[in-house]
Amino acid sequence: MAIQLNHLYPYTPHQLRTKGPTTHFRSSLFRVHAISGKELIQSGKVRAVEPKEAAMVMKAEEYMLLDIRPEWEREKARVSGSLHVPLFVEDMDNSIVTLLKKWVHFGYIGLWTGQYFTMINPQFVDEVEGLVSDKNSKVLVSCGEGLRSLMAVSKLHGAGYKNLGWLVGGFNRSVDGDFGDIQGSEKLQYATIGGVSYYFLQILILLQAVGKDS
Repeated sequence: MAIQLNHLYPYTPHQLRTKGPTTHFRSSLFRVHAISGKELIQSGKVRAVEPKEAAMVMKAEEYMLLDIRPEWEREKARVSGSLHVPLFVEDMDNSIVTLLKKWVHFGYIGLWTGQYFTMINPQFVDEVEGLVSDKNSKVLVSCGEGLRSLMAVSKLHGAGYKNLGWLVGGFNRSVDGDFGDIQGSEKLQYATIGGVSYYFLQILILLQAVGKDS
């Protein structure tokens, strides 16, 4: 019994060249950066790298892997030696309005996915510059599904980084062996899955194991 997960954004470079991924986010800021990131891929200014070729590209062409996932995803699984600067951080504001938003978010998203209510990291570019000061460096930007990293490459390209790569589909599209040493308690391709969805995943894995034994 094989497990097939339909990830949130399973798009390809071909789809980006046509009409691009459809998002469910309502933030106009998010849309602006996502479109800009798509245009960078289409124009060839940012290189699209499939997960299956990422390790070779990193080794042969000396790309640094930049993980822009939030801390709670990275704790579950991460590529050894990768750099980490989160594009989104947990929103710690506890005003009445924000608490109401957090409650709605938990009911519709957080409970099922385990994702916190977040805000864009205002220090993102500064923190990347602190780790990678040479803007001619080759940097492969990665996230869970590939959408957040589109936004990140837009920000970094605008800040002067000219040798950027984008991990197509994110870590979710990777398989065992695509990257080298993986640290953490989960498989890299499952690290974005949390909340109730995580328990459904464990059931599927158990059923797969039972199917193989039988």
